[in-house]
Amino acid sequence: MALRLGRPLARFNRTVTNPIQGQYAWLLPPWVVVCHRGRRTGRLYRTPVNAYRRGSTLAIVVLYGARSDWVRNVLAGGGQVVRAGRTYPLLEPRLVDPRVEPVPRAARLLGRLTHTVMVARLGSPRPGFGRGPVAGP
Repeated sequence: MALRLGRPLARFNRTVTNPIQGQYAWLLPPWVVVCHRGRRTGRLYRTPVNAYRRGSTLAIVVLYGARSDWVRNVLAGGGQVVRAGRTYPLLEPRLVDPRVEPVPRAARLLGRLTHTVMVARLGSPRPGFGRGPVAGP
């Protein structure tokens, strides 16, 4: 059985923890900031998460389940990540079970908790970096 962290914890993280992590996540791997547009609103969102890179593949552990807004937004409309001060488009994002698909070791270990990891290829880095506004995906 997969562990899914509860919605109350997700709401707390969205309002308290994410703004704090957003101050450094764009600069310090394994943290990244996932930039995505809302499916209904079109609003730009920035979500700090842990992600692990192997070559041109990025694996993000999905702690709150596949129905998390950021996951649904990226799968529906694409997105980008800011990692180590560089902005990369996420290409061909998909959800995988880390027990079956090969993913970086750290993502596989954390993915055992939820059985869900988002995997995407990283596109070429785009000019500019940092916390400032990021063009939409």
